[in-house]
Amino acid sequence: MNSTKSARLLSLDVFRGITIAAMILVNDPGDWGHIYTPLEHSEWNGCTPTDLIFPFFLFMVGVSIVYAMESKKAAGASQSKIILTALRRTLILIGITWLTQIILRWDFNLGHLRLPGVLPRIALVYFICTILYLKTSQKTRDWIFAGVLIGYYILMNFVPVPGVGYANLNPETNMGAWLDRLILTPDHLWQSSRTWDPESLLGTIPAIGTGLFGIRVGTWLKRKDKENSVKVSWMFTYGVLATILGLFWDLFFPINKALWTSSFVLYAGGLATVGLALCFWLIDVQGHKRFTYPFVVFGVNAITAYVLSGFIPHYLNLITFGGKSIYQTLFVPFFSPINASLAGAIFIVLILWLVMRVLYLRKIFIKI
Repeated sequence: MNSTKSARLLSLDVFRGITIAAMILVNDPGDWGHIYTPLEHSEWNGCTPTDLIFPFFLFMVGVSIVYAMESKKAAGASQSKIILTALRRTLILIGITWLTQIILRWDFNLGHLRLPGVLPRIALVYFICTILYLKTSQKTRDWIFAGVLIGYYILMNFVPVPGVGYANLNPETNMGAWLDRLILTPDHLWQSSRTWDPESLLGTIPAIGTGLFGIRVGTWLKRKDKENSVKVSWMFTYGVLATILGLFWDLFFPINKALWTSSFVLYAGGLATVGLALCFWLIDVQGHKRFTYPFVVFGVNAITAYVLSGFIPHYLNLITFGGKSIYQTLFVPFFSPINASLAGAIFIVLILWLVMRVLYLRKIFIKI
């Protein structure tokens, strides 16, 4: 825990805060049976605004690595010490995921513990991208980025899946699903299917590409020899071109979040670059900062907000009034089913914001 706030890129905190608020909103509807389409994940191929939240966050992990690692190096930290710190953080994030499942379900049967997840993927991408940033040049990382996307495309589309006999992109029979069942076993996969997992081991490889995308943008933002206007112009151009290339690749390798396809990496990374460029231009260049406070509150304690978003709604649902939950009492009688569900989600976002605001005002920024 750190009680002092170091110099940060404000636009990155705001963009991260917006992303975390959106993540909480879509993860905690009042009623899972009544959700506006943009607030749902696509059923398989395709991309909704909800599908962009996770890659946006991984993209920002990459950007943050540049700023964090340069600060550590400037403070005299050795590469070995930085890597050990990154490893510790990785293991803690994975441990938090597993411990959260045990606590919320109060089930100590580890034989059915889901091993993959959002935080484990963030942790693995963070650790691997940290090593790549410290040990390779930007030119080498660009080649790795291209190799990861092309290699994943070839693997998923042309290598026969054992036991199936042909390459395919179906949920239960693609190469990633087969590998998860082989290594993790069905008992440790996504509980609603047990045959595949949206945060698969194989899908972590292109997710590293999303982190490298962020490192590329962060390296550009960090440059001292370029004017801010040039940085913004380059980011908009790079972002738009990547988005278009992703849409083109979608024609024969569909944009798919669950598979984290190569087209999805380019499409989501391009949009994230445009979004960060807009925030950077408005906030850090033009100085429009009045609207930033609500999002900064989330952005500076993003992982804490995400973890608490699993606990707070769970325990709020245990509170009843006359046998009815808070959601059934405050929202269901006054709204249509779909709007009551949305109002319930907004309520959770506000509750979590109040908690994060207390931490912010006390200058408590939890660092794992």
